[in-house]
Amino acid sequence: METGNFYYAILVVGTLLIATILVLILRKMLSVFIRKYADKLKADPTNYAFLKNSIGFIIYSIAVFFIFLKIPYLKSLGTALFAGAGIFAAIIGFASQKAFSNIISGIFILIFKPFKVHDTIEFIDTTKGVVEEITLRHTIIRNYENRRIIIPNGMISEQTIINSNILDEKIRIHVVFGISYDSDVDKAIDIIRQEAESHPSCIDVRTAEEKRNGTPKVLVRMIELGDFSVNIKAYVWTASNDQAFSLKCDLLKTVFERFNREGIEIPFPYRTLVYKKDIEEQKELDHAK
Repeated sequence: METGNFYYAILVVGTLLIATILVLILRKMLSVFIRKYADKLKADPTNYAFLKNSIGFIIYSIAVFFIFLKIPYLKSLGTALFAGAGIFAAIIGFASQKAFSNIISGIFILIFKPFKVHDTIEFIDTTKGVVEEITLRHTIIRNYENRRIIIPNGMISEQTIINSNILDEKIRIHVVFGISYDSDVDKAIDIIRQEAESHPSCIDVRTAEEKRNGTPKVLVRMIELGDFSVNIKAYVWTASNDQAFSLKCDLLKTVFERFNREGIEIPFPYRTLVYKKDIEEQKELDHAK
């Protein structure tokens, strides 16, 4: 009996050890393959990354199933559980509902590809970053503070996502400038256009016909007569989301400097504060008159 128990203990430990070694080897091989050959083969690394992260689950599941088959006690226990698994299955099913939901959602992400590894995505709650990894349970996103945001796949499937890389990575940014009512609007528009078009990240998306017709590379329009400013918006195309942020920051700085040099005023709101004491004193003076 003791010999049998020792054999079964060795079987369990050996099976789990072999499974662990297989997981480590296969994950290492896939990591090397993804890093070295995905770009050369022009293959989507998302599929390989998902497979790499699924290997552990698959191999350990096979190992546990093998152990149950080889050990008589566990085999009979499994048979008994399956035979009377009505309530037990319901409990387990309810407890693992979210886990299975995340797995199914991860498979759907792999199949339908609303985003891929290395895509820049944004959620409606303003969470934004680059997709680093898609696993069976969750997706890992690196935000612009270099922090990792881990979101369950089930939650991602229920959200609206802005994908800056799907189909076309080009992006048009909108930069708004406010000038005073006394400033020269046409001059301000020319300054904004010149600074935008001279930026190295600005790209030309005009058609040949638009170029022949003299359509400017950067569209700049007056969009609003505000409470204290005339608002002008520049529509600037650039190659990617990251370049768009740098371009916007640079454009705000260079246009601000040009406005200062060329006498275009950037206004700010004025507020007049009237104290109740002053109102009463004024009433007394008016009454005395």
